[in-house]
Amino acid sequence: MAYVNNIRMFVRVYELGNMSAAARDQRTSPAVASARISELEKHLGVRLFNRTTRSLQATENGRIFYDGAKKVLDAIDDAEAAVMDVTQNPRGTIFVAAPLGIGRRLIAPHVPAFKDLYPQIDVRLRLSDRSIDVVAEGIDVAFHLGILEDSTLKVQLIADCPRILCAAPAYVTRRGMPDDGEALLADRHDCLNLRFPGAKEFQWMLSTPEGPRRFEIAGPFESDDGDVLTGWALDGRGIVMKPVFDVAEHLRAGRLVPVATATPPVPTQLSSLSQHRRLKDPKVRLFTDYMAARIKDEMRRAIGGTT
Repeated sequence: MAYVNNIRMFVRVYELGNMSAAARDQRTSPAVASARISELEKHLGVRLFNRTTRSLQATENGRIFYDGAKKVLDAIDDAEAAVMDVTQNPRGTIFVAAPLGIGRRLIAPHVPAFKDLYPQIDVRLRLSDRSIDVVAEGIDVAFHLGILEDSTLKVQLIADCPRILCAAPAYVTRRGMPDDGEALLADRHDCLNLRFPGAKEFQWMLSTPEGPRRFEIAGPFESDDGDVLTGWALDGRGIVMKPVFDVAEHLRAGRLVPVATATPPVPTQLSSLSQHRRLKDPKVRLFTDYMAARIKDEMRRAIGGTT
């Protein structure tokens, strides 16, 4: 088992390119990570990485060993998954990633109940609105809000997500009610945008009589946290584009009101992403199916209550 753990550590160091990051990923210390790599190099009789105080690069032997090591770990994982499937006794740890709002409102509340049903499965939930590299970060299943044009991952559509432009009544009183996207630009409305390193979309895609169109909106505030944008909108600081389920309570209570309704945002999609091999793991399938069912129910209730 120790040798397998050493191989797992090597693979994560290779994939992440950083000893400390790999140690965090494997829930251990950098010193232990370094020791495991040293043990593996001693066993193989070759150097796997060239290490300095500032950089870590795989050697030619390291690159060759990675391909074989990955196949070995994949085979072990597949064998364990097959045994779990037969015994109907899934166990292990699932690493899950999700956007902040979706994670907080649609996933995290249901994790304890999932754990009660499957007490031998541990869930590690990572929430962030930034882009996630499922493979490099060792994620078993990632929930993604947006249209995926192309992906090498296994994509499972969970639900279509209508979106809405909304603002606080105080903002509308102060700045006026924009009818459509053209008014957003012409009257220079304060638009609250979600931006983070690597973000590809810096405009709002709205539905017009001529079809979908990008509007290059602007405003004094932006954040990489969608909940921060909602807070600013509630404070009367601007107009925000959100999935309807995310602001349903505020809409029902009148704390936010729809704006620019003549050109509503183009709907988006909520999907789950997994590596094809990972989805064969029964615990990953169980978690994905369990959460998909509950997310659909939550979204149906939220959206239904605003119509």
